[in-house]
Amino acid sequence: MSTQSTVKRVTTHVLSEMKLKGEKITMLTAYDYSMARIIDQAGIDAILVGDSASNVMAGYETTLPITLDQMIYHGASVVRGVKRALVVVDMPFGSYQGNSKEALCSAIRIMKETAADAVKLEGGEEILESVQRILSAGIPIMGHLGLTPQSIHKFGTYAIRAKEPDEAEKLVRDAHLLEKAGCFALVLEKVPAALAARVAKEIAIPVIGIGAGGGVDGQVLVIHDMLGINQEFSPRFLRRYHNLFAEMTGAVGNYIADVKSGDFPNEREQY
Repeated sequence: MSTQSTVKRVTTHVLSEMKLKGEKITMLTAYDYSMARIIDQAGIDAILVGDSASNVMAGYETTLPITLDQMIYHGASVVRGVKRALVVVDMPFGSYQGNSKEALCSAIRIMKETAADAVKLEGGEEILESVQRILSAGIPIMGHLGLTPQSIHKFGTYAIRAKEPDEAEKLVRDAHLLEKAGCFALVLEKVPAALAARVAKEIAIPVIGIGAGGGVDGQVLVIHDMLGINQEFSPRFLRRYHNLFAEMTGAVGNYIADVKSGDFPNEREQY
């Protein structure tokens, strides 16, 4: 019997069991109560309150501007809509890099003020001290390697990462470091499929991919991308499961026409 049909609440332990059983893990982003409630009831295993909220909710070009307070607001909104899925909140840029004490304070605030299940950090060896300090407080961490959008100004591009041997080997080393430190799972973003599959085989913790091929333990997508709300973003790894942009603009257009013509509200729709 599958985990999806038997588990009442997904935990970090459940995700580990899913990897051991060879069951794929499903993950989507959410940023508000209503969307979180829908995808939780649909049976998603995990929800990421991503700093991609900076792009899809606030309209910024990068993930850098979103603040810790804003991530806490989104995280708390999502948690209130969830009964089953594991909820992971991204730690935003500037809340953990270079200062492990600040990292711990940031993580504690997220956990206390959102009631989420875990936090996610981007990076490997360079943030290891922050990872260790947060884990020492009993806060679960999901790692994130490969394309790390918070480092966009360092790399200058959103192109695929770890194609060259040196960078690939560093990614593998970092994956092992994060596992050894105690992270419960790892996201690999936009890396070669063969490399991602190698990492998933070499480490015992679940590896969730976005643009990392099918050889990993699960997949994550941004909800606005997979539902077709966002039409501007079309990377190779994105499969659109709906075209809500067209449906919503059509519905709004019909509403406008009905109001302008006097058809809405009709006699049954008034008191």
